[in-house]
Amino acid sequence: MDIRTRLLQGGVIPAHPLALNSQRKLDERRQRALTRYYIAAGAAGIAVGVHTTQFQIRKVGLLKPVLELAIEENARDRVIAIGGVCGPSRQAAREAELASALGYDAVLLSLGALADASVDDLIQHAEAIAGIIPVVGFYLQPAVGGRILPYDFWRRFAEIENVVAIKIAPFNRYQTLDVVRALIDSGRATDIALYTGNDDNIVVDLLTDFNFGNGSARIVGGLLGHWAVWTCSAVSIWRCIAETRSLTPERLTVAQQITDMNAAIFDPSHNFRGCIPGIHQVLRRQGLLEGRYCLDPHEELSPGQNEEIDRVRAAYPHLAQQDDAFIKEHLDTWLR
Repeated sequence: MDIRTRLLQGGVIPAHPLALNSQRKLDERRQRALTRYYIAAGAAGIAVGVHTTQFQIRKVGLLKPVLELAIEENARDRVIAIGGVCGPSRQAAREAELASALGYDAVLLSLGALADASVDDLIQHAEAIAGIIPVVGFYLQPAVGGRILPYDFWRRFAEIENVVAIKIAPFNRYQTLDVVRALIDSGRATDIALYTGNDDNIVVDLLTDFNFGNGSARIVGGLLGHWAVWTCSAVSIWRCIAETRSLTPERLTVAQQITDMNAAIFDPSHNFRGCIPGIHQVLRRQGLLEGRYCLDPHEELSPGQNEEIDRVRAAYPHLAQQDDAFIKEHLDTWLR
């Protein structure tokens, strides 16, 4: 089954965190354990070298080792493997070539480094990367390094032959609609898979039948930092939605609860400053990480964020306890 077909089937794709020890060096054993957890939890794929993995891995020589560890762990079960690509054209091309050489199925193309580029330049950039490896488009919210990408960009981007999916993560409903409408208008809504990256609106994105009067499209899965934690629960919720696609009051309640959990982890009240430490804090408590260490020693939980994580874990045990028990049962095996 080719990567386009697999992506169109949908599923849960966690954005893979970076496991560091107390010296802020790569903890290979725990990095492997994270990948093993996501695969065992039923994830459809993993995305490595993306924002949740910390873009700074490129500056400290960790991009290749981290990509290698994930692809080695994926060799047997072979879920979808997506590598992150960013930077100006030369850097992005090198990273795409590395991902291709290592056996990744596609790359998630971040355009944050091209903040002043025209739409023409952005399309040329995307076409060059698509000439190396299948591309997943990425609308990253400006608060964490992205840029505004207008309808015209997405309309032209959808015409690039080797584009296989788009991750929509502007955390903005108007900009989300720009992407979906552009895809429908391109005539490729059945050819390019849509994945939500809107961590503030996950369930509603998955339930919505987008229709602008000239056709419709659905978001078939998610590629999410939020799904780097409580992944078993995410897989269960995605499967239920994929089976029935019915909008019920109960599902809207779960949607609200998941958004509340995400607010605790992603720290929107401090402009998402604590989003990566928030993910790490959950994984640390579960035993998957040694600590919530980031490459930047100043990147820490925001004031009150730890208490917010405590609050949502207690408020929504049905969304957390499944993973707590699953990890406790298998952690020793994953850490071998």
